[in-house]
Amino acid sequence: MVKVEANLKSSPSPLSIGQLAKRSGVAASALRFYEAEGLLSGSRSAGGHRQYPRQALRRIAFIRAAQTVGLSLPQIKAALATLPDARTPTKADWARLSASWAPLLDARIAALQQLRQRLTGCIGCGCLSLKACALYNPQDEVAATGTGARLLRIETDR
Repeated sequence: MVKVEANLKSSPSPLSIGQLAKRSGVAASALRFYEAEGLLSGSRSAGGHRQYPRQALRRIAFIRAAQTVGLSLPQIKAALATLPDARTPTKADWARLSASWAPLLDARIAALQQLRQRLTGCIGCGCLSLKACALYNPQDEVAATGTGARLLRIETDR
């Protein structure tokens, strides 16, 4: 008699929210928030406990990396929405999405360099004046017209 073994690939068991938090390094409260914001999806066990597929770890890694780049959660959600069937991002997905974020990063780098230049010129000043400080109140063109809400305009239909 020949023994035949079934080569069945069993689906790995889902992770509890505690396990997912521990493995991902993200607080359970943050995971609940990601789920509420539509960035992460899970299911409920028969006992009502949150469960997540193992690929949620890769999705969380994507979310955290995108946050490190400086993307907001709505921007991350929009990026994840471009993936077919809400699947976990692949290396090719990351390459495509991260390339689209280059202009955003370039703009942030330029803004930080400009801030550094202003800061260097301001060292020792200590003014933090609403009238003169380029860091505290940059490009205040309305200061000369006085204080208060001068630009508030109420339009009515007549």
